[in-house]
Amino acid sequence: MPEHLRFASEPAASAGAVIKGDCYRFTVLTPALIRMEYSPQGGFEDRATQMVMNREFQVPEFRVNDLGNRLEIMTDRLQLTYDKAPFSRHGLSVKVRNASGHLMSVWHYGDTVQDLGGTARTLDNADGAIPLEPGLLSRGGVTVVDDSRSLLLEADGTVQQREQEGIDLYLFGYGHEYLKCLKDFYRLCGRTPLLPRYALGNWWSRYYRYTEEEYKSLIERFGQEQLPFSVAVMDMDWHLVDIDPKYGSGWTGYTWNRELFPDPQRFLTWLHGRGLRVTLNVHPADGVRAFEEPYLAIAAELGIDPEHGEAVEFDITDPQFLQAYFKFLHHPLEEEGVDFWWIDWQQGGITKVPGLDPLWMLNHYHYLDSGRRGKRPLTFSRYAGLGSHRYPVGFSGDTIITWESLDFQPYFTANASNAGYGWWSHDIGGHMGGYLDDELALRWVQFGVFSPLLRLHSSASPFNSKEPWRFNKIAGEAMKESLRMRHRLLPYLYTMNRYASREGLPLVQPMYYHHAEQREAYEVPNQYYFGTELIACPITRPVNGKTGVAEFKAWLPEGLWTDFFSGRVYDGGRRLSLYRTLEQIPVLAKAGAIVPMADLSRYTSSVDNPEQLEVRVFAGADGQFQLWEDAGDTAEDLDGNWCVTGMNLAWGQTGQSGVFTIQPAQGNTAVVPERRSWKLVFMSCAETEVTVQAGGGAAVAAETKYDEASHTLTVTVPELEVTEMLEVTLTAARVAVNRVEEEVFALLNRAQIRFDHKEQIWRMVKEAAGPAAALAALASLELEPALYGAICEIVTARL
Repeated sequence: MPEHLRFASEPAASAGAVIKGDCYRFTVLTPALIRMEYSPQGGFEDRATQMVMNREFQVPEFRVNDLGNRLEIMTDRLQLTYDKAPFSRHGLSVKVRNASGHLMSVWHYGDTVQDLGGTARTLDNADGAIPLEPGLLSRGGVTVVDDSRSLLLEADGTVQQREQEGIDLYLFGYGHEYLKCLKDFYRLCGRTPLLPRYALGNWWSRYYRYTEEEYKSLIERFGQEQLPFSVAVMDMDWHLVDIDPKYGSGWTGYTWNRELFPDPQRFLTWLHGRGLRVTLNVHPADGVRAFEEPYLAIAAELGIDPEHGEAVEFDITDPQFLQAYFKFLHHPLEEEGVDFWWIDWQQGGITKVPGLDPLWMLNHYHYLDSGRRGKRPLTFSRYAGLGSHRYPVGFSGDTIITWESLDFQPYFTANASNAGYGWWSHDIGGHMGGYLDDELALRWVQFGVFSPLLRLHSSASPFNSKEPWRFNKIAGEAMKESLRMRHRLLPYLYTMNRYASREGLPLVQPMYYHHAEQREAYEVPNQYYFGTELIACPITRPVNGKTGVAEFKAWLPEGLWTDFFSGRVYDGGRRLSLYRTLEQIPVLAKAGAIVPMADLSRYTSSVDNPEQLEVRVFAGADGQFQLWEDAGDTAEDLDGNWCVTGMNLAWGQTGQSGVFTIQPAQGNTAVVPERRSWKLVFMSCAETEVTVQAGGGAAVAAETKYDEASHTLTVTVPELEVTEMLEVTLTAARVAVNRVEEEVFALLNRAQIRFDHKEQIWRMVKEAAGPAAALAALASLELEPALYGAICEIVTARL
């Protein structure tokens, strides 16, 4: 195989980590991770597999007691007992202890582990929940991954079957240290690659027979509407589809349909000129047939006589075909301007090599091949099992357009992190079937903003498309704002992209990753951490017709939390229902959170590191953030490529001064603008005097504005060199008091109820001596639960 189709690995473990007998071998990789092998022939495998890439760990401390017919291996977390016979339930067991030394569980060989679930190969045709494959995490503290059937990766890049039958297991005994378990899984199986920056923006996709002019007109309309997109997805109609029936179906194709796209290179150049990267959809199953433009070249390469039009069979297991597949089918199109490939369905699950999944082969080699041109690799395909995180990004398939489908996706997305799979791309808005519901479409887009990737998609139906202007005015305008918000979040998202790759921290994390001992964290499946600073609560149910708001049943950890959009402040440590109008979903920032964003006051669709930055700073506690930036698409993720800008909030005691500092940019400052303007938005902050200084104490002219309605203090600083420090002092740092009466009035004003009831409720809220008194008075009215709940949220946000 060419060098670029070989995956770097260190598959052999240190000799000091190995305990071996004639037919068994144990490898202690960490105090909580043990490899367990049994081979009747005494042959053990040190090559990389489809799942495992690296076993070269630092040898941990452990003890071995060889008691003749019994073997004990002990770390500070695990105690393995083995009878030296073929693995059996009575002969192989492992006791798992937590970090405090307390026994959590005992695993016996053959036990079915009740894990927290992982992800699934596809959501194709899903109309709601589907079963999930196993994951790596368990409330019982132990999971076991069977790698026995995984094929082997040779040093030359080829894939081989195992030569001997045997058992090859990995026991993860991390207790409730879920993130530590994930980090060691990434050490074992390869880290999540760094995504190109453009992948984190908005993607436009539709299964539709566009012409070149129609597509260009659409992109121009997006620009006129100030809707930023970074990726243009071309579904299968880019190639010839209506072919002679003698060749079979038109799913597979590698020849441009020149009736639709007369000059493909001109079209791709035009898209690039508008800042868009391009991916083309391919279904490789039918190989290369005689009508295709590259047929003669690839047939000659593979020794096929083209005279009789014999098709070039798709055989991903043949190294000669694999190289020709890229050389003749993909590389010429990349030379025209294709940036990466969308590997779609149709190739089935069987190859000529027993046990080898063609989807895994396509993902593996397409990802590697996409990096050959000196740019950061990227592919777009379905999940093919543990280890698939090495080949981002994931295409989750063709879902049905229903509320049930939407309701499953936040949980599905967060739970995928339990399999180390952090970069799902869903068909935002759903793909097919179902029904038109403007509210459903909007809620899906709002979820998309706070999901790993936002890719609008729909079927070929003329009635089914996701342009915001095709929906009613309220939904359409809210969709537009959502797409702009996603683009604004790029600086935050790209920093989280680095954390996912370097630190093993997925962007989307279930609540129990950080609150493993709290039962409530397991009972809010659609709520998740979105990066280090935010909690997202996507709304997946319709609004109540009388209140005009929809409910999300949430649980907030201890501390102070501020709504990212409205600025309302909540006391945590409790369950509560959050209610929102169509325009918003609940997104909560922890006290002290710092969220850098692109400032789009001067509109741009560019994904480059911005000259204008907005930083949202959330009152109530100290906070730190490091903004990481690089060129965005360099092939190698090297330390020297990065520029880091530190940000620090010293909140201080109530009423005392608070200081927000932006440190001078460090590292490779060539990848960021020389000068930047800063829009600093202090959320849930009481009004106070402000002083702004640059490095050395020099005063900086800044515009300060306070918005009483949203409790936001905005400090706008004109251009400043990025190597200068910026310091903003709040004379009296205080968390703002929620505007309870005004918010209740706004809720009642929208409510579709009797006017006399509105007045009665309003009077009770105003006259009540406090939250408890207000709720007691309202309880006597026997209000509709949705209305009472929405009022409760406002009145009791601060306890």
